[in-house]
Amino acid sequence: MGRKRDDPAAHYQIAVEGELDAGWADSFSGMSLSFESHDGLSVSTLTGPVTDQAALRGMICKLWDLNLTLISVQRTPSLKTDQGGMQDA
Repeated sequence: MGRKRDDPAAHYQIAVEGELDAGWADSFSGMSLSFESHDGLSVSTLTGPVTDQAALRGMICKLWDLNLTLISVQRTPSLKTDQGGMQDA
């Protein structure tokens, strides 16, 4: 079962090892780019909306082509959900 056309895009956080150059942010439309460093390990995180699974796969393939090590892919609550959408019972 696919998403309806008027459904909002899912939001994801995609973390990779290394520092992705800020110039690459434009290649991942709608995603923000942040960097963290822990114990000498640099991590770049892309955060934002992803229209569908094909777009998500395309982003992961692009990161693979850049020879970056994928650390995690997490679906995060969208702003609509955060602002009173679905709540836990």
